[in-house]
Amino acid sequence: MVPMQLLRQGGLFAVIKPKGVTSANVVDQLKPIIFGSDNRAGWRPRTKVRVKIGHGGTLDRNASGVLVIGLGQGTKSLKQMLQGNKKYSVIGCLGSGTDTMDAGGKVTEAAPYDHIKQEDIEKVLQQFRGSILQVPPVYSALKIGGKRMSDLVMEGHDVEPKPARPVMVYHLFCTAFDSPYFHLDVTCGGGFYVRSLVSDVGKAVGSCAHVKELCRTQQGPFTLNQALKECDWTFDNITKALIDPRKLVEEIR
Repeated sequence: MVPMQLLRQGGLFAVIKPKGVTSANVVDQLKPIIFGSDNRAGWRPRTKVRVKIGHGGTLDRNASGVLVIGLGQGTKSLKQMLQGNKKYSVIGCLGSGTDTMDAGGKVTEAAPYDHIKQEDIEKVLQQFRGSILQVPPVYSALKIGGKRMSDLVMEGHDVEPKPARPVMVYHLFCTAFDSPYFHLDVTCGGGFYVRSLVSDVGKAVGSCAHVKELCRTQQGPFTLNQALKECDWTFDNITKALIDPRKLVEEIR
């Protein structure tokens, strides 16, 4: 049985979100592991205590990496995770742009890229460091009238991009280049979209680009090494991984 005190106190832990599922899907997978039987058809709660659970920062369906989960009182600290620093490793693909800005979307534009070298990528990155203005993707979790923009687009509505907004990029480097692919390491603040960055970099070097692979390697103080792999999503492992958010306040900032 789940100890009442553990459920009420809750905390934060991190998992590695697999590619191909939504962040909400991950939370749904965790619920029966934490609160009841893993057999969803015969789901019965371990306890009648109502405990909140949520995630701190949506990862794209086609992305993988660190996803912070809040349980009980820990959900109150998830806003800090949204606003805190994050690190990403991304592979961009030059020569084609898609409606979703990643490999899962429909190709909407194409442009030559044979003339582009790594030094061209490195040169334009300077304009994307520091405090910059960025237009969020239309395919995103941002909302219009209470509905996600991505849901509205998929329902067939014409959705205009939201205005550019200030975001912070602390570190941005091109770590490898093998045309048409370029690898970037990014450290950024909350509200930043790596898909928009890759698309903008493609345009800045005189072509277009989309995200081929994206992995969040760190969120706040949680790294890939600290996050639970899907094969380790068990009740015992989760309870051992729970951290009191009060211990993380300084690290999250």
